[in-house]
Amino acid sequence: MDPSVKLVKDDGYSKKVDPIQYQSMVGSLLHAAKATRPDIAHAVGKVSKFCAAPTQAHLTAVKRIFRYIKGTIDLKLQYKPVNEKLLGYSDADWANDLNDRHSTTGNVFTMSGGAVSWLSQKQAKVALSTAEAEYIALGSATQEAIWLKQLLADLNTAPKKIEILEDNQSAIAMANNSAGHKRTKHIDIKHHFIREAVQTGTITLSYCPIANMLADVFTKQLPKTQFVNLRRRLGLN
Repeated sequence: MDPSVKLVKDDGYSKKVDPIQYQSMVGSLLHAAKATRPDIAHAVGKVSKFCAAPTQAHLTAVKRIFRYIKGTIDLKLQYKPVNEKLLGYSDADWANDLNDRHSTTGNVFTMSGGAVSWLSQKQAKVALSTAEAEYIALGSATQEAIWLKQLLADLNTAPKKIEILEDNQSAIAMANNSAGHKRTKHIDIKHHFIREAVQTGTITLSYCPIANMLADVFTKQLPKTQFVNLRRRLGLN
């Protein structure tokens, strides 16, 4: 997506387009985004918000994704025959939705040199701070880590604990310490199970500098150079 373009709901003055055609186009992109093309997950998630009342600006954004797919049609997820451990990345973009100020959750898990699970999703509630948005995103990543660990257990290759990289020190502190965080009392209790997962050794949290955060590609529109670099790290070659 073009980093300079901010998509918003129909203001009543924009040119409207056929919603059936728009929904069909977005639907076909959703399949690719969920199955084999993690690089378009964030972009498709953005345009899918406007399926009820799409405008010309929304359709232009969808066509841009199709042009990108056409130009990168040979890209595919590739995995290496190396014993790389399962590694998770969690990120959030705080209040980036201009319509309702909800944040975006992004996470990805890599193994053997490629992405095996990924998510780009609008958060269900408004986060009051960057730390809260990151903490909620970390909850989603923890859920996925537990599921992946159970899957690997069925294959007799489950690690003792799964490392999740996070670029927000406050979110890591909240997950590691259940005391002294009055500002987290308003956060839904369902998100606090992260602490239990840390205490039981199911996951371990590590700080990741923003420049190395792979999940950035699932939360925000990026400049081309950064986008291509993260795409390569996802295992798309």
